[in-house]
Amino acid sequence: MSTRGETWLDRRQFLVRTGLTLAAAALASTPADALPARAQALPPDWTAVRALFDLNPDLLHFGGLYLASHPQPVRDAINSHRRGLDDNPVDYLHQNQVRLEAEALRSAATYLGVSPTDIALTDSTTMGLGLLYSGLQLRPDQELLTTTHDFYATHEALRLKSLQSGAALRMVPLYAESANASTDEIVGSLAAAITPQTRVVAVTWVHSSTGVKLPIRALADVVASANAGRQAADRALLCLDGVHGIGVEDVDLPTLGCDFFVAGCHKWLLGPRGTGFVWGNPSAWLAATPTIPTFSDGASPASAMTPGGFHSFEHRWAVAQAFDLHRQLGRTRVAVRIHALNRQLKDGLAAMSHIRLRTPVDENVSAGLVCFEVAGLSPQQVVDRLHADRIIATVTPYATSYARLAAGLMNSPEEVDRVLASIGALA
Repeated sequence: MSTRGETWLDRRQFLVRTGLTLAAAALASTPADALPARAQALPPDWTAVRALFDLNPDLLHFGGLYLASHPQPVRDAINSHRRGLDDNPVDYLHQNQVRLEAEALRSAATYLGVSPTDIALTDSTTMGLGLLYSGLQLRPDQELLTTTHDFYATHEALRLKSLQSGAALRMVPLYAESANASTDEIVGSLAAAITPQTRVVAVTWVHSSTGVKLPIRALADVVASANAGRQAADRALLCLDGVHGIGVEDVDLPTLGCDFFVAGCHKWLLGPRGTGFVWGNPSAWLAATPTIPTFSDGASPASAMTPGGFHSFEHRWAVAQAFDLHRQLGRTRVAVRIHALNRQLKDGLAAMSHIRLRTPVDENVSAGLVCFEVAGLSPQQVVDRLHADRIIATVTPYATSYARLAAGLMNSPEEVDRVLASIGALA
């Protein structure tokens, strides 16, 4: 039987022979604040930003929360890498992978306000949630706590972890009525739900079911209070699905106070399809064990958590351009724009007598997506009627569903007015 040292040596030799090792030196070779200026110059206005997308101009696109169109810098990077891989895949991979993956990590880290060595690269939010929850260390006498508002992927990943570990799984509501959800109600509900046995607190930053945005910093304070006096192995870990907040809100991840943050890059971040990441606080990474063998050198817990295997490399490497574009546009500027468009949308819907708004108007508990009901129509009928009027909307994929709109960087106030006029005509 091989010793642990021999196993590490075998893996290290494999990575070196195949040229797939991502050395820690590659990440340290360039400071995070000295990134190359790959993205185009800052577009002068939002019309120029809209021109970066190859979206069908005959449609109003209010479904970007579901899957993003690639903006030009991302599109160009993907095409460049694809040409290199198609021309000479072996040499292009061996000559570029270490540098390009390090660039992707550094670009992400700069935007997120974290260290690149604390980020694991994944293919989606769902993959990240599965890797995280399957790898967390739990005892049978501990519990996993989540909410009734969370997405299927969180619920299912936790259910599987409960079966594997013997730890109990418990789901609680954080608010009774989504449109009236408040910080006090949400914080109080979580505080009442945490017990001495709670090891994992799994929540979602912005609920795709209702549009409610959780006050994560306040929830982190609740978890920190519950952890007072606990040993490391008993600490409650705050784990956040942040896919509908990242790319919208203007925050550095550490200021949220969560232990782990999971997101896909192909929604609000406007990144390549099939990309995502898991960020962990350095102290929290000690509680996670990798699930899939890595092709990284494993120099940090996050790199060890990054799944190995051959990926859609041209998409993974183009993540750098997505983060660069957001950084050049400015996090604050992006947040103000997206909130303004969705505030216009909510105000217009709230003024219609045949509409029941399901997303809070208060921006402290809402972000970039808006859920609503139209009297006399099912959510799917609403989406179909809007589609007939060349407006792309979506239905929330939950037992209780609503029609859903999301105004993003590809939209304008004039487009919001046109959507509101179309919904007004549904009366």
